[in-house]
Amino acid sequence: MTKKPELDTAYSLKSPEDNKRLYAKWAQTYDHEFADHMGYALPARVADTFVSVVGSEKIGRVLDVGAGTGLVGQRLAAHGLAKIDALDISVEMLAVAASKGCYNAMIEGDLMGCLPIAADTYDFIISAGTFTHGHVDAAALDELLRITKPGGRFCLSINSAYFIPAGFEAAFERLAGRIHDLELRPVQFYLEGATGPHAKDNGVIALFRKSVT
Repeated sequence: MTKKPELDTAYSLKSPEDNKRLYAKWAQTYDHEFADHMGYALPARVADTFVSVVGSEKIGRVLDVGAGTGLVGQRLAAHGLAKIDALDISVEMLAVAASKGCYNAMIEGDLMGCLPIAADTYDFIISAGTFTHGHVDAAALDELLRITKPGGRFCLSINSAYFIPAGFEAAFERLAGRIHDLELRPVQFYLEGATGPHAKDNGVIALFRKSVT
């Protein structure tokens, strides 16, 4: 795995506008130059974990948060899931995701603001690679809980180096009355044998439910 300037830039983003500019530029080459070339396995690993956890429950509506070019959606579709919507801040990334034919709706939105989604809409929230350096911090969890049905399941990857600085540890403690069954599973972001400055990047997959009361 060689060092890619786009990844270093992504980890140092400061604002929603920075995100939009980078991903507008990166959208058409993201899958080949980054995901394939660098052995980026996180989307597949998060999707596989989701499917293994939800089991026979996987008949509800799923929102792929920070869907990007649709790598999570592709993997979920391969597992037979069909009721998947995509949310991302970048319309260019969403356009690439839409071309893959695995999503029902494409939603442009900023997780750090109010999403254009009604309360109690989704049965499942999944996300890979969004809660990391330069992207989205723990403040977004409240908005995601708002749009999720009571009892809905979450499957979110969080960068380990970002977990405490971005407030996730504190947020999970604060949300103890609104979520339950929290489990943090370790995950490596890249394939075994990857090389380069980010080859050992890792995190957790946060699994939990929205409380019903």
